[in-house]
Amino acid sequence: MSGTDGERQEPPSSGGGADQEALARAWAEMAGVEAEAGEDDDPISAFAAEWAEAIGNDVFAADEPGAAGQIGESPERLLSQEEIDSLLGFRDDDRRSDRSGIHILINSNEITYERLPMLEVVFDRLERILTTSLRNFTSENVDISLENITAQRFGDYLNSIPLPAMIVVYRAVEWDNFALLTIDSPLIYAVIDVLLGGRRGSAPLRIEGRPYTTIETRLVERLARLVLQDLSTAFEPVVPVHFHFERIETNPRFAAIVRPGNACVVFKMRIDLEERGGTMEFLFPYATLEPARDLLLQMFLGEKFGRDSIWEAHLTREMKQAEVELQAVLEEFTLPAGQILDLRVGQQLTLTVGPDSPVVLRCGDIPLFTARAGRRRNRMAVRIEDRVPTREEGGDALREEDAA
Repeated sequence: MSGTDGERQEPPSSGGGADQEALARAWAEMAGVEAEAGEDDDPISAFAAEWAEAIGNDVFAADEPGAAGQIGESPERLLSQEEIDSLLGFRDDDRRSDRSGIHILINSNEITYERLPMLEVVFDRLERILTTSLRNFTSENVDISLENITAQRFGDYLNSIPLPAMIVVYRAVEWDNFALLTIDSPLIYAVIDVLLGGRRGSAPLRIEGRPYTTIETRLVERLARLVLQDLSTAFEPVVPVHFHFERIETNPRFAAIVRPGNACVVFKMRIDLEERGGTMEFLFPYATLEPARDLLLQMFLGEKFGRDSIWEAHLTREMKQAEVELQAVLEEFTLPAGQILDLRVGQQLTLTVGPDSPVVLRCGDIPLFTARAGRRRNRMAVRIEDRVPTREEGGDALREEDAA
């Protein structure tokens, strides 16, 4: 602690948690030198010894499991790895739908599936129809189940297609847009094996590293045309639409029908043929479903086909009791804006109608009846002679003729 020149030696500075033990030994050594020199009465020496002992205890305690911290660390509490993962939204069960934190911002390209109840009914109906069709097509017992319904970006879906696979591009004729049907490799080989007379109970031989042959493509095309025909039948009660087969692609890049960022709804269907089978996915861009969106938002078919006779009768009765204001229009003509602004009190406007000219009775801007003007008991009156035809009956032509 004390030099020959009377200057006190400074203790070594602490550079972090790793230097705490060296610092403690230095203070202990200094305190020991002071004691041997007989300077026990020096309060600084006593303080140095006490500090060295305290630091040594902290260093050894920090090396033990569960230690709170070391001297020189920030007094703020450090976050554990579990707390950091919770903050960022990364968990072991990362597949959960209730993601939170920064993970939502990172995956902001995910979209929310807009429920189309009637579209789900259509695919439930497709399950039943397609089960019968595939049994007749393959002469095998067929089990079809709808696995899940998801909403994805079109680009993300193309990147997630397991290759090799066949992607059928088909067009909705009435909607004038396209959709995709993806058939995975296990289902392709299962159908080909069944159609070419493979034995029951044996898994089809899958050859990797080669493209599909022309025969295999033709057989899958027959399957795709059958599926599209049944899909049109399933849509028929909701909205008449015909799905036309366009082409088959094996490269997802050649199956692009919309922009990569467009939202799509994907229906994944599992098809089992005895002990073999695979999956089939239907992709519909929301732009393709837009013409029938109002119909697909229905909760049940009764919203389209049913009618409430009690409500109709009540509405008709109330409408007949409603009071409306009618206007008797003798004649209409057009004047320039400048002439209208020059009109003064006392000027007269000459009408071209005569005493027997018809009068049009209007409710707002809608003409209802044609009538004749007259007088009854010292009051002006009109006598209704005919009803003005509605728009469906050619009323627009009559209005154009009157305006001319």
